[in-house]
Amino acid sequence: MIGDTTVLLGRSLRHIARSPDTIITTAIMPIAFLLLFVYVFGGAIETGTDSYVNYLLPGILIITIASGISYTAYRLFLDLQGGIFERFQSMPIARSAVLWAHVLTSLVANLISLVVVVLVALVMGFRTGANLLGWLAVAGILVLFTLALTWIAVIPGLTAKSVDGASAFAYPLVFLPFVSSAFVPTESMPGPVRAFAENQPVTSIVDALRNLFTGQPVGSGIWTALAWCVGILVVAYGFATMVYRRKIS
Repeated sequence: MIGDTTVLLGRSLRHIARSPDTIITTAIMPIAFLLLFVYVFGGAIETGTDSYVNYLLPGILIITIASGISYTAYRLFLDLQGGIFERFQSMPIARSAVLWAHVLTSLVANLISLVVVVLVALVMGFRTGANLLGWLAVAGILVLFTLALTWIAVIPGLTAKSVDGASAFAYPLVFLPFVSSAFVPTESMPGPVRAFAENQPVTSIVDALRNLFTGQPVGSGIWTALAWCVGILVVAYGFATMVYRRKIS
């Protein structure tokens, strides 16, 4: 299975290498948000920090992932409609290898986009007090969250009736950080909105990333963030594999 997945992963990565506009497009919107909020709105937003770009970056990284996974659903839908799945089923390869190749391709592409966004943030003045262990923890959370959202993306990629339907599911995920602590502290929000913002996954993940970047104690917040990532990943993986088995049976 590992060998089959590696071969198919290479196929998918070659497709991305031939059309790097996918990664560029994925990074453009988060970078635009970064520029807009730092240079236009940043001076009017009170976060209690010296640098708004330091406060903002964790939320922008979440948006980068949310916008990037739409391409996973898109590529999966095209392969399904093009008959690639049926062709692979007639070959002596593991059935799950096709799905895992798409998931790992999403992970690689999104990690590249995340690196691009972080580099732009550094040019804009982002500074971090995180040590090597802190950076590894940040990377681990981002990888887990990317895998979780990617397995969610697999579901519409397998079930959508059109290309637009395959990628449109990502819009609510991109919007979710706006109702969290990603852009402003939740204390500034009205009661019902604050209650939702403080109890949805993006806030706990963003807060954990922010504390890791600043080198502050993360406390139990990091376990909440990890629980959200792992919980979403397990549920999404279960539903996606169930849909996949029904689709190819």
